[in-house]
Amino acid sequence: PRRARNPMTSDTLRLVLVDDHMLVRRGLRDALGADPSLLVVAEAGSWDELQPLLDAVAIDVLVLDINLPGLSGLDILDQLSRRPGAPRVLVVSMYPEDQYAIKALKAGALGYVNKACEAAELVLAVHQVARGMRHLTPAVASLLVEQLQAPAQSLPHHRLTERERELLVLLARGER
Repeated sequence: PRRARNPMTSDTLRLVLVDDHMLVRRGLRDALGADPSLLVVAEAGSWDELQPLLDAVAIDVLVLDINLPGLSGLDILDQLSRRPGAPRVLVVSMYPEDQYAIKALKAGALGYVNKACEAAELVLAVHQVARGMRHLTPAVASLLVEQLQAPAQSLPHHRLTERERELLVLLARGER
């Protein structure tokens, strides 16, 4: 199940932290621990460490870094997309939003925050992702709007005139 119940409170969200730096995981755990409704139930430093946890631990939200040894965070998102009942994912990365946020969202993450964010933003992001909502920082929202407003890149053959297309079809048939 996506939501496991804690005997102390039915609203506790179970989190797994995935980052290859133990000190970063500790900082994330401390920041998230300020909210009594959040419980870090496990930690991993790579896909190899995370994989067995996926079947052994009930997870509401996976807090995932991009830069990991072996499979990257984006690769892990791809692996999770193939698993039924995979946990919801919040990507927390040192990389600026313009480099990886859109890629992470397209790969299945529900949110993306920079490691430089305030603890309150991280907690808010976890709660939104746990509810199945997207968490978009103003920077990510701006990137999405820019992509929507950018003219669609057309394929080269779409730029041909009608006569050029006719000639291309004739050439493809082997005519001169």
